[in-house]
Amino acid sequence: MIDQIEVLNRIADALERLAPPAAPQVDWVAHPAYVWTGSEARGVAELLAPPLGLLRGIESQKERVVGNVERLAAGYAAHDMLLWGSRGMGKSAVIRASIVAAQTAHPGRIALVQVAQEALHGVTALFALLGKVDRQFLVFIDDLGFEENDGAGPRLLRSWLEGGVEARPNNVRLAVTANRRAIVSRSMSEQDDPINARDVVDDRLALADRFGLSIGFHNCDQPSYLAIIEGYAQQFGLTFDEHDALEWSRRRGARSGRVAWQYVTEVAGRAGKVI
Repeated sequence: MIDQIEVLNRIADALERLAPPAAPQVDWVAHPAYVWTGSEARGVAELLAPPLGLLRGIESQKERVVGNVERLAAGYAAHDMLLWGSRGMGKSAVIRASIVAAQTAHPGRIALVQVAQEALHGVTALFALLGKVDRQFLVFIDDLGFEENDGAGPRLLRSWLEGGVEARPNNVRLAVTANRRAIVSRSMSEQDDPINARDVVDDRLALADRFGLSIGFHNCDQPSYLAIIEGYAQQFGLTFDEHDALEWSRRRGARSGRVAWQYVTEVAGRAGKVI
């Protein structure tokens, strides 16, 4: 009998050694930003973001986002935000820059928590954790988009935003970026159906309407594109040729803040500089 107990204890010890160690508990007040994997979080030691002054061509959008994040950091009433529209126009950059500005004004009072789309299933558990922390959080879902046949995702998002038992706690707000205002993709067949076209549009926009702030970002014109480059050039001590900058955008097939940054990177590389 004693031998059997000893054997069982050895088996238990062996199984314990084989089992993966428990994930360490994250300190929700120690870091400026976090990444949520769906089941656990890891802290980010430094939140990288461009200075707000370098985000040009989106002044009105920037003002609204910065003001809302400032109110959240101060503990005042603040909105969930949907930033939608053209790629490369600074939607995610302005979120990160606004958080950095708010952290400067309110040290330790606010953090960014980034959640990838594949980790959305764990956001309810994330809310349960954040609701117990004496700190404000902006949960950031970047480049969100649901497919035509994905009904569960939009319903879950609606529940988080208002009314549902899984709604986010008072110290948490959502910031979502998407290429479409409606977030859900459109099918070509909708445009050919004259019977329920309006119902389809209303249903899709119902999700966007649940965000207190829905802010559109649009393609920038030529002066705005050049102004963005000029701002970066001044920041990094670079010189550039306007015709060369425009030719770069033509080759890329777009004018945007992202294309402007890529051109600035090219100019810096030609000059042998690090930016």
